[in-house]
Amino acid sequence: MSESNPPTVRRAASIVRSLKGAVLPARLLLVAKTALAVGLAWMIAPHLPGVTDDYPYYAPLGALVSMYPTLMSSLRSSLQTVLGLVTGIGLAALVVVAVGPSWWSIPIVVGLGVLVSGTGWFGSGQEYIPIAALFVLIIGGQNADAYSLGYLTQMGLGVAIGLAVNILIAPAPLTDHATARVDACQQHLAAHLRDIGNAVSESWPPAHDGWVHDAVSLAETARSVQRALGEADDSRRGNFRAWIGRSDSREGHERLDTLDKITHHIRDISDCLADTIWERPGGLTLDPALVGPLASACHAVADVIGQPQHFSPEAHRARGDAARALRLLWETVDKRTFDVRRVMGPGVLTAMHLRRILMLTVREPG
Repeated sequence: MSESNPPTVRRAASIVRSLKGAVLPARLLLVAKTALAVGLAWMIAPHLPGVTDDYPYYAPLGALVSMYPTLMSSLRSSLQTVLGLVTGIGLAALVVVAVGPSWWSIPIVVGLGVLVSGTGWFGSGQEYIPIAALFVLIIGGQNADAYSLGYLTQMGLGVAIGLAVNILIAPAPLTDHATARVDACQQHLAAHLRDIGNAVSESWPPAHDGWVHDAVSLAETARSVQRALGEADDSRRGNFRAWIGRSDSREGHERLDTLDKITHHIRDISDCLADTIWERPGGLTLDPALVGPLASACHAVADVIGQPQHFSPEAHRARGDAARALRLLWETVDKRTFDVRRVMGPGVLTAMHLRRILMLTVREPG
């Protein structure tokens, strides 16, 4: 098998995509808001009354842990963090009251904190349970009560500042970004099916085998898009900018559900033809007479998948061309089956999957 798409190239492409994700407008806005919240927390923290101003460094930490891309995730994380801190401080308080910090009581309470955090009740705040208990016992020591009050108050101040900044500078809903991810997934599937058609019509083994590697990533691509849609839904909750736009991601979810079904069909085609091309165990022979019609049908159906609007005149023409290409493929399969008295395995399987893909693209506009 040739290596036209070596692992180093794919890793480089992954690095480039990661770097692009770090400088998206939504991410840069989060960077600016986090810096602002941390700065405000550090500025206000020393002015709290009583012993709390002895621990101003916890306020910026509270602001930091409260900053998430969406308002609801920020609120959820903030509440979970505060709950985790209260629980950890409570565990430490029990030790201080009962036996005091010692070489054996500190490991026990930290272990108990790790145990409690494994319940799943505290979400992103679970890691702060053993940390808070450890800090109170080791740093607080004999002044555990004053330290606990300062620790919790300053963290609470930072969390409140972070939430205020996130509310006042509300992030834009991520609906457009999620829709773009769905569009990219759709074009990825279309390109993959075209590559399969190209591979079948090339001399065997094909000079390009990137489609074989990409087939494995199709499901992960769909899962990543599903996560993007979930984040888009989360970004609308409690966000006044979403109320103004009145856009939602329902159509995106419907499209992704269709694309997910199409993905399964394309992966089956890809696996079957890869087994045939490279003569793997279980691979079925592809009759030479089917190569042209099969490649044309793959290309035609790929054109349908790649249409940005399913009910545009271009989409209707593409669907008609695909139906004719599929009909020719079925006729060739039937004729060769009758002529050679042998089942045209890859041809039948590919034709069935392509017909189902074409049926999936015929849906009512949402």
